[in-house]
Amino acid sequence: MNIFIVRHCKADGQSPRANLTEEGDTQANRLAEFLYGKHIESIYSSPFVRAINSITPLAQKLKVNIITDDRLSERILCAGNHPNWREMLRNTFNDLELCYEGGESSVTAMNRALSVIKDIRESGLKNVVIVTHGNLMSLLLKYFDNNIGFAEWEDLSNPDVYHLQFDDATPIIQRIWC
Repeated sequence: MNIFIVRHCKADGQSPRANLTEEGDTQANRLAEFLYGKHIESIYSSPFVRAINSITPLAQKLKVNIITDDRLSERILCAGNHPNWREMLRNTFNDLELCYEGGESSVTAMNRALSVIKDIRESGLKNVVIVTHGNLMSLLLKYFDNNIGFAEWEDLSNPDVYHLQFDDATPIIQRIWC
């Protein structure tokens, strides 16, 4: 089984309703070309507009519906805006149980994303795309490879694509976007 985890393309903000930028629209079309030959059977996406719009060109080319799933929504770090949010985020990679007021711990977010993977693996599908957000994506990857952390999150691009190839419980993980 192959799961392609996609971080959304460049957007004009962090709001759930934020649209893609003009560059993001171009990236979405590139992403569709990149994933087109991968025999994708199904697409699951965060309900955030930027995630859906990132994968819509592929869905249209494949004539596949996008299944939105709230479990793929961006992880909420904390309530409100904090000037030191990056340091706060770094701390949550070191302490997966750390939960700031109004936020979600890394382990809680990770488990929510893992439940999507579990459902997809039980579906019988062979090639699936999941579209989500950088923090949730990096936490999901961290579950399978504990060496992934804050530095890898910082290194993510918009968009980005990781291939998880499952032959057993632990997948082979490969970053394939260039």
